Amino acid sequence: MDFGLVLQTDPPASRVISLMKRAERNGFTYGWTFDSAVLWQEPFVIYSQILSNTTKLTVGPMVTNPGTRTWEVTASTFATLNDMFGNRTVCGIGRGDSAMRVAGRKPNTLARISEAMKVIRALGRGEEADLGGTVVRFPWIKPGAELPVWMAAYGPKALKMTGEEADGFILQLSDLYLTEYMVKAVKDAAVAAGRDPSEVKICVAAPAYVTADDSPEALAHARDQCRWFGGMVGNHVADLVAKYGEHSGQVPDELTDYIKAREGYDYSHHGRSDNPDTEFVPDEIVDRFCVIGPAEKHIEKLTALRELGVDQFAVYDMHDAQEATIDAYGTTVIPALNA
Repeated sequence: MDFGLVLQTDPPASRVISLMKRAERNGFTYGWTFDSAVLWQEPFVIYSQILSNTTKLTVGPMVTNPGTRTWEVTASTFATLNDMFGNRTVCGIGRGDSAMRVAGRKPNTLARISEAMKVIRALGRGEEADLGGTVVRFPWIKPGAELPVWMAAYGPKALKMTGEEADGFILQLSDLYLTEYMVKAVKDAAVAAGRDPSEVKICVAAPAYVTADDSPEALAHARDQCRWFGGMVGNHVADLVAKYGEHSGQVPDELTDYIKAREGYDYSHHGRSDNPDTEFVPDEIVDRFCVIGPAEKHIEKLTALRELGVDQFAVYDMHDAQEATIDAYGTTVIPALNA
């Protein structure tokens, strides 16, 4: 199993780079960041420094979207980094929650994501792509260039499209039941499209907090540090409920039921442990969606995820124990999973 580290690009950028270097030393092979131009610093500038200060880490956004930048600019940025550092990027893409809404725009449609994935992937590999009637190709790309595109999804149409078109699937929660349900939907769609389902990489991304023991006090603190995640996921779940309705059979109740007490969301606290808009998230959801507790509990849950077909676990490291979590994974969790 691969392991990734997910960070926000809060200033100073030097700290983001330092944590990514620490992650590589501890056996992580992927470095991901948020991509929301108003809330945080520009990630692609920071990727260049991460890549120059590491040797094997693959970097990318979790996730970018097709509305913030024109597609040829996104593709050229990835391709430039790959030319400089040797095919060490991955394009995570989605509808654009915070990036679009904070700028006063609606998240992108699935049709637009589909078009963008094709263009970004083709251009990033040195192939031709149609930009709405104008066919272009980057003449400077060398043979052998690669750019995998991984799609974030929750809903049935997005899961289907991921299986049909994407190189990887990003699932932002670690609940075992929902992981099994959604991985199956992606793999079934890949098979129906005539693809080899094993070619679609599966990445589960969620907060991880390693506690010294499983005492009520330690677990309560870990839950409070990770509760923000249920609020962040709730933004996407609210969109699904608005689209499909409650108990529609289109989306599992295990994903949607917990947002009934949700009253709103302030993006100024997006992805932060002090988010006041996540009080509605119960402990049960934190335990299901995140990975918390002593190291052996992490090993147990990640082993179960791996048996469900998960290729990578990406650690959201936004809490008060960033270095400690990276180190605990490096000394105990990663060696156990890869023994």
